[in-house]
Amino acid sequence: MLKLVSVLMAAVLVNNYVLRQFLGICPFLGVSKDLKNAAGMSVAVVFVMALATAVTYPIQVYLLVPNGMGYLQTVVFILVIAALVQLVEIALKKYAPALYTALGVYLPLITTNCAVLGVTIANIDAGYDFLTSMVNSVGSGLGFLLAMVIFSGVRGRIEYSDPPEAFKGLPIALVAAAILSLSFFGFNGIVENLFPGV
Repeated sequence: MLKLVSVLMAAVLVNNYVLRQFLGICPFLGVSKDLKNAAGMSVAVVFVMALATAVTYPIQVYLLVPNGMGYLQTVVFILVIAALVQLVEIALKKYAPALYTALGVYLPLITTNCAVLGVTIANIDAGYDFLTSMVNSVGSGLGFLLAMVIFSGVRGRIEYSDPPEAFKGLPIALVAAAILSLSFFGFNGIVENLFPGV
């Protein structure tokens, strides 16, 4: 149990895919202007990360590796993630039209979010079992949500500031993202200190 908690905390705070590993930067910069949109996109990412791991892990362990086709991992995972996003989109459109409308364009954008692919491959590379992979995926999605919500607040404050002309727009957003990323490096020792020996 302690290992799962440490994996979850590490995924959210220490190994944050956006602020530490720099995956998923496109939606991070593109969707974070509005808190509602950032939260909606992030919730969809959490769901797709968990679903993608639940599907790709058995494919890797029971199909690709035993048949000597591990080299196809990236291609197969991309195809699986794209298919899952399409299936989720179809299911939401049919069974939950209000949620489908609320997510709008953000659901198809998840197909191109490299953080989703990064999580599925990182779970395999770390040698996690299925349960640990699921915990890591959910934690990574929650870390994505945390980064998006915090940065949305930061960008809201930037809108009311008056930076020098050269920094207006995207440059000041990148400077703010860099400072936010540096602040997350302060969590580096938290898992080791809270859960020694795990």
